Amino acid sequence: MARWLIGLTLGLCVGGAGVIFGLLPIGAAFEQGVGLPWLFHVRGPVRSPDGVAVVAMDGRTGEALGLPPLPRDWPRSIHAQLVDNLVARGASLIAFDVHFGQPKDPASDRAFVDAVTRAGNVVTVELLTGKRQPIADRSGRHVGTIWEEESQPPFQPLSTAVKGLASFPLPKAGASVSQFWVFKESADEAPTLPAVALQLRARGELPALIDRARTLAPIEGAALPDPERIFSDPTQLRHSMRELRSFFERLPQTAPVSDAAAADNPNTLQAALEALYRGPAHRFLNIYGPPGSIATVPYQSVIQGTDPNLDDKALDFTGKAVFVGYSDLFDPGQPDRFYTVFTRDDGVDLSGVEIAATAYANLLTDRSLTPVDPRVFVALLILFGIAAGTAVYVLPGHLGVSVALALAASYAVAAQYQFDSRGVVLPVAIPLLAQAPVALFAGLLGQYLIERRRGQRMGKAITNYLPDAIVRDLARNKLDPGKLNQVVYGTCLATDMAGFSTIAEKLAPGELAKFLNDYFETLAAPLKEHKVHVTEFRADAIMCAWIDERPSANPRRQALLAALDAADAIKDFQKRHDMPGAKLRIGLETGRIYVGHAGGGGRFVYSIVGDSANTASRVEGLNKHVGTQILATGAVVSGFENLVTRYLGDFQFVGKTEALPIYEVLTKRETATDRQLLLCESFDSAMSPHWEGSWFEASSLLEEFLEDFPDDGPARFFLERSRRFSNEPEQASNPRVIRMDAK
Repeated sequence: MARWLIGLTLGLCVGGAGVIFGLLPIGAAFEQGVGLPWLFHVRGPVRSPDGVAVVAMDGRTGEALGLPPLPRDWPRSIHAQLVDNLVARGASLIAFDVHFGQPKDPASDRAFVDAVTRAGNVVTVELLTGKRQPIADRSGRHVGTIWEEESQPPFQPLSTAVKGLASFPLPKAGASVSQFWVFKESADEAPTLPAVALQLRARGELPALIDRARTLAPIEGAALPDPERIFSDPTQLRHSMRELRSFFERLPQTAPVSDAAAADNPNTLQAALEALYRGPAHRFLNIYGPPGSIATVPYQSVIQGTDPNLDDKALDFTGKAVFVGYSDLFDPGQPDRFYTVFTRDDGVDLSGVEIAATAYANLLTDRSLTPVDPRVFVALLILFGIAAGTAVYVLPGHLGVSVALALAASYAVAAQYQFDSRGVVLPVAIPLLAQAPVALFAGLLGQYLIERRRGQRMGKAITNYLPDAIVRDLARNKLDPGKLNQVVYGTCLATDMAGFSTIAEKLAPGELAKFLNDYFETLAAPLKEHKVHVTEFRADAIMCAWIDERPSANPRRQALLAALDAADAIKDFQKRHDMPGAKLRIGLETGRIYVGHAGGGGRFVYSIVGDSANTASRVEGLNKHVGTQILATGAVVSGFENLVTRYLGDFQFVGKTEALPIYEVLTKRETATDRQLLLCESFDSAMSPHWEGSWFEASSLLEEFLEDFPDDGPARFFLERSRRFSNEPEQASNPRVIRMDAK
């Protein structure tokens, strides 16, 4: 398979794995718990909208106003004073994130209710409680459960005095808060506190929005509530907001109902109102920063009308929606607190009222966070996986890693830009912290395996030219340069094929090449089995060597055993090719040799050079004169009693000054036949007079020997020598030395 196709497959696997992980609950939690905080922290705090503020009750408010420490113990007349002061300072909306459940002091309660009535712009929370109820069939048998939610409004006079009632439950993912409901699905799509607050703030924009909606969808719009009745009481407002929500959900998402998006229409409040109803019921908080990022004014400062820590502008609430609740910016143990990505190092969390104000500000500016469309989510993860996985696998290692890291960095920058500029939440934790590492690991592992296979192929190829030990050291980067060219002790084995010229004459070049390859493969197997160190092919001949740093028996033993096994292997070769004339000749010698590079002109072979190698070739050539297959010098066979050998004399080769004892190697003693043992014993007896120079007696005994062993080559060679020296005895000054006049 092409490398790019494997890389593409790897990238698809990385992308697919990222999609599967991202669609699982654990992946969604990972993205929300790691990716979203990442985007917030990189972006950092931003300025909150001017149209919202928090009036905070904290641990110092009671003391400052001469009241009990806990707000629940305060007279409600103090809240009446707060409402009057906020209205006087221009607040367009007042939202209490405080549940006034039971009536208390009648006069104080009445003062509070009267102030709320005068203000005409107050909304307060009601508690939303839920519990699981059993379901039974007609027989009363329990068949399941159902989740039921019930609202608890404030005490009755206040419930009718306020303009809006709403709950403000917060969904939590793990330990942190990052989302809010606009319409609570499980509570019959009831609008929550931020939604009701926005609708009251934009009450003047609602008639125009409804009129345009009726124009675009006359039939559906006819059922929309009358704008004049929507704000008549909290119950009607809740019901009307549900109807508007249902209408806008059914309306095709083709064009905005409001014309506030036009360049010449600055009415963003109308656009925010439409987005309230057309947008998702469940949204992500676009938190502006750590606690206090929403303009926060102490409760007591509004009551007293001054604060030495604030300027007069801070107490000006003109056009602002003011959220009132418990928020202590100094006490990490405040009762109404929620962990968020901006929880301070000292443990101070965002208060519930500031989260409500943040949600309202998100709706007011239509800038709550927008999770990317699921189809885009899937496409991004697949494309990122394909790009990262393919790059790391296909490109060279350092380049692939660089490209993958650059891709990850570019994606992170793009995702951060979308988050900062548009509030769009792209997946970042999964691609950058899951897919990118997997792509790097899988891609680099694939490259490692490719390089490993390439190295193995190269090593296998190099093994055809260099010794295995050198190839292993080369592969491990442990090669000692001195090992490439060295003088060592070695046992050389030389082979040749008898009748090669005749065979080559009869075969076409291609057939000859196949014949030689089979021949060499046949011989190479026993050589390799006996751990040959260096092998050199020369035409139809082989020169190989077993080496050691100092003289030892092991190289000689391995060479002798390899020679015997090669002689057996050639028999199968002869049968395969029906060429009984393709005979093998082997010669062995031991001594110091040079192994290393030899050549010139930029072309080299790993070769065996030295007198021992030359002598092995001469010994191999002696086989054709004496009619043998395996010959070795005395130095090679010395000490090996487990071999069946016979002494053939001391031969002085052409160009040599010293004669070398030569032995024929027949077989291993444990596999020797009786005839082979008899041959050696009889040959030694027949050769005794020959070694003493008794040529006539030697001739007679060798003739008798050949009657029993008519095909024995050495007997024929020495019979001829005995007869020749019978006529010319002066030529044999030393009967044991045979001087060769030809190679």
